[in-house]
Amino acid sequence: MGLFLNSRIPFDSYKATASEKYFVDKSALIAELIPALGTSQRFFCITRPRRFGKSVMANMVGAFFGKSTNASELFDNLKIAAPDITQKLIKTTHKDYHEYLNQYDIIYIDFSEVPEACTSYGTYIFRILQGLKRDLSETFSEHNINTNDSVWDILTRLYQQTSQRFLFILDEWDAVFHMDFITDDDRKSYLLFLKSLLKDKIYAELVYMTGILPIAKYSDGSELNMFVEYNMATSERFSEYFGFSDSEVDKLYDIFQRTTENPKITRDDLRLWYDGYHTVGGEQIYNPRSIVCALTDNQLRNYWTSSGTYDSIFGYIKNNVADIQDDLALLFSGESISADILEYAATSMHLTTKDEIYSSMVVYGLLTYKDGFVSIPNRELADSFAAMMKREKSLGYIYNLANESKKMLHATLTGNTQVMAEILTFAHNTESPIFSYNSEIELAAIVNLVYLAARDNYRVEREDKAGEGYVDFIFYPVIKTADALILELKVDCTPEEAIQQIKDKKYFFRFKGKLGEEPKYTGKILAVGIAYDKKTKVHSCKVEELKNISPAS
Repeated sequence: MGLFLNSRIPFDSYKATASEKYFVDKSALIAELIPALGTSQRFFCITRPRRFGKSVMANMVGAFFGKSTNASELFDNLKIAAPDITQKLIKTTHKDYHEYLNQYDIIYIDFSEVPEACTSYGTYIFRILQGLKRDLSETFSEHNINTNDSVWDILTRLYQQTSQRFLFILDEWDAVFHMDFITDDDRKSYLLFLKSLLKDKIYAELVYMTGILPIAKYSDGSELNMFVEYNMATSERFSEYFGFSDSEVDKLYDIFQRTTENPKITRDDLRLWYDGYHTVGGEQIYNPRSIVCALTDNQLRNYWTSSGTYDSIFGYIKNNVADIQDDLALLFSGESISADILEYAATSMHLTTKDEIYSSMVVYGLLTYKDGFVSIPNRELADSFAAMMKREKSLGYIYNLANESKKMLHATLTGNTQVMAEILTFAHNTESPIFSYNSEIELAAIVNLVYLAARDNYRVEREDKAGEGYVDFIFYPVIKTADALILELKVDCTPEEAIQQIKDKKYFFRFKGKLGEEPKYTGKILAVGIAYDKKTKVHSCKVEELKNISPAS
């Protein structure tokens, strides 16, 4: 067993994953790879955002096909062994899955790993090249391998002498593009390395490659054009194997309820926090890592952060703040923005146009894409956007309004409608098209910004189903004894009319338990009406405590 050739690490890693309490079986993916073995369609590049199970699937593929360890005890209990999949395999390949299990020499490379104290591409690639040569020399010692030859020449000679083929699993293929010491020339050298190792090589029985970025397109795109790429935004195939579906999360949540003492997470909480991504086929999917972490910890929080430079939202928009500002306000209020998702070069992070920026953010999972529109997928990412808006001064009015939000929340809780109106007027005086308030959508975008600080102590829901209709905003306090807020927005109406709608539609039901039960919240319930008169350009506000309310009211 070598560092790269026939390593037992993929098996051990996948076995550990499969033994976890919140494991989801995606082994049916293997049945889609088997028919491609040895064919011209044997080159797969599957790209997904971080934390969507790419490495888990790579380990699974290595554990299944690799010779290093007998994996029958593991896979005999998974979907790949199910009768329907076995019958399908026999129809297409005339063999069942056992005849492919642990039958291949695997070359497994995790490109995110670097040598100790690595500061150059030369040092980085030397580890891979020398490691492969050492593994091949030790495994095939009877063939007198010359380690001064290139890896691809060694593999070609082995094939000519023995008909020996290899199954390549290349995880995080694009990790090199994220490394600070890599230059543009290094990136070209790296792509040439992949081309030399894989393109038109008969010794490659199958190549399964994963990453975040699509394969770089240079000139005529000939370097790696043997790969078929499958991304989340535009490719339907393989969609079910990355991310968790509703039904899969249902099963995990059932395990959580049965095995957790004092469960503090609801099923709706998981949907709100971690759902919202879309497959091309229209299915919504959850961030799998965040689901597993939340259920394991019995706590809802942002598990997305602190994973690297490419998780920094501001890093994508900093080159075009002027064009992105207004969209950012609308995105944060829950709106979708029209965008053309581009297949841009992997080496390009000099993002300037909106479509480049949004395309990149979709690729990295910071936005989700559906039917020509991008949006913020869930609460977890909305929190990351909120943190950025409170921190980055170059965002201009976005930053200024976000930092007025503590004052706005305090004014609302104390009923200081004059200060509330002053802050809204301050927002309106900012030069931005969305402040024209042509509809309540634009007003809602501003309200989101001026109440940004409320998210530290409230779960803020927009257009939440409550009572007999849909309310503009409900602020659910984290501390059950704190005051709750119901906001209704109106253009060319009065705040009194807004509050009357709150009463008429019984939006307050969300804060009251059923008859005979303890109420969900014990603080005051404040109805907040915010109105804007397009003719007079005046904002008006009203705050009223809703008293003596019961579910029978």
